[in-house]
Amino acid sequence: MAENNTVKIPGPDATLLPAMEKRDQLARLLKRLAHEIRNPLSSLDVHFQLLEEDLSVLSPPVTAQLASRLAMIHGELHRLDSIVERFLKLAGPSALELEAVEIRKIVTHVCDLLRPEAATRQVEILSAVEPELPPVTADSVRLTQVLLNLVINAIQAVNGPGRVRVSAARAGDNLLLRVQDTGPGIPVEKLGDIFDPYFTTKAEGSGLGLWIGQQIAVAHGGDLRAENASDGGAVFTLTLPLTRKEQAWTMPK
Repeated sequence: MAENNTVKIPGPDATLLPAMEKRDQLARLLKRLAHEIRNPLSSLDVHFQLLEEDLSVLSPPVTAQLASRLAMIHGELHRLDSIVERFLKLAGPSALELEAVEIRKIVTHVCDLLRPEAATRQVEILSAVEPELPPVTADSVRLTQVLLNLVINAIQAVNGPGRVRVSAARAGDNLLLRVQDTGPGIPVEKLGDIFDPYFTTKAEGSGLGLWIGQQIAVAHGGDLRAENASDGGAVFTLTLPLTRKEQAWTMPK
């Protein structure tokens, strides 16, 4: 894989505002959809409990015959409720637990964790962390979640013998955390859609990883972007400010 020593910092530009507006609209849609589903779902749950009481007076053979069907209905109601909870978590407010984070430790942990799975797919994971990187103020759990998703996506994208390279370097007042793979890259027409919730071009995965990753990046005062490398493969760059004001993470409403 060709090395590029020139680091470019994605700064504020005209393309960022439409992206943020798009995320706001999607978050509002998720929240509204969750509430619209929850109202009839609550009603169904109440009527299910009443139905159970009504059926309890029937003869044991009939009750036993209906038990499996009732269990299936109950399970599906709970599954729908879990989906609604996921929507609300994506659209609702949450707080970051900020601390001084050593990026090298997170990179090492994620790479070591995923190397066995990568090896079974004949994918080599390489890491390169710039020496003496200062700590970044971040939520280590959320940051690890983003990097895990990016590396897993990269491993899946390679789809055969290849490499995934994880690098971290300072660029001015920012930290750049990059994941590059030797896969086929991202179709140009899809670059504007890959951060939409549930959008995916793979058979594996739910399509939520990149959406959540970008939300976490923005909450840290940074950004997550994707591009195709000049020598092939996709490159995801997570930009984080090395210094930032203390603020609560408020997801778009």
